[in-house]
Amino acid sequence: MNIPKKVKMVEVGPRDGLQNEAETVPTSVKIELIDRLTDAGLPVIEATAFVSPKWVPQMADNAEVMAGIRRKPGVGYPVLVPNRQGLDAAIAAGCDEVVVFGAATEAFSKRNTNCTIAEGLARFSEVCAEALAQGLKVRGDISVCLGCPYEGEVRPEQVTRVARELFAMGCYEITIADTIGVGTPGKTRAVIEDVAKYVPVEKLAGHFHDTYGQALANTLAALECGVATFDSSVAGLGGCPYAKGATGNVASEDVLYMLDGLGIETGVDMRKLIAAGEFICGALGRPTLSRAARAIAAKAKTA
Repeated sequence: MNIPKKVKMVEVGPRDGLQNEAETVPTSVKIELIDRLTDAGLPVIEATAFVSPKWVPQMADNAEVMAGIRRKPGVGYPVLVPNRQGLDAAIAAGCDEVVVFGAATEAFSKRNTNCTIAEGLARFSEVCAEALAQGLKVRGDISVCLGCPYEGEVRPEQVTRVARELFAMGCYEITIADTIGVGTPGKTRAVIEDVAKYVPVEKLAGHFHDTYGQALANTLAALECGVATFDSSVAGLGGCPYAKGATGNVASEDVLYMLDGLGIETGVDMRKLIAAGEFICGALGRPTLSRAARAIAAKAKTA
């Protein structure tokens, strides 16, 4: 297969994985999780979100998290920001990379950010301009690229429209997200090939949920298109508050197992990654959703 020899794994567990937890996760637990993921060799760790605590109370300790983590040189710790207010707070907290997030459908945009796609893009344009002026990197995420809980099918050109706008604003990377996990390899390939007509494929990233068990297959399809950056969540934590029934992101351990099996370089230590998953699952009082982590743990017990 003609696939990348090296892949950048973007760990989204500390933010996307924890944002929907009903019980408040202690700040110290979030900090230790991020530090453990850093030690495991993850090159990018989405640390928190500078959003209104009214809407996402789990992220209310964003500044404390950023102040407490042990930052490793060369590792990125991006944070989610929805608007200029969030950007200002992120800058004040010492962040050097932010993530703006749009949607491929009008219905999801209105439910998720209370604005139309055009209004959201106008807001992000201001955020990007100021962030770049302040020397920050900006990543752009696009939700519901392979299916929407409100509108159903999503055409590739809907995704491409938003991707082109975000790229023109200066986003160094554009994430194609299957927020509700309904995508299949064929749909994944079609969307990436369409977006890649206008945004270089090396600037694209995949973000796949495993609702229908297609996340690894979609990751492989994206790899075959030349995508070399993938979001994943330790222990498979996470979901989406605006997509009823959507399960968590694909587990980082499962993605790493597949990439290791393909001989792709990641720089991530499986043993330490599994330990990080065990730590957060212990703190949350639930078992890991990673099949690879469960299998490796079971094998170790019988060895």
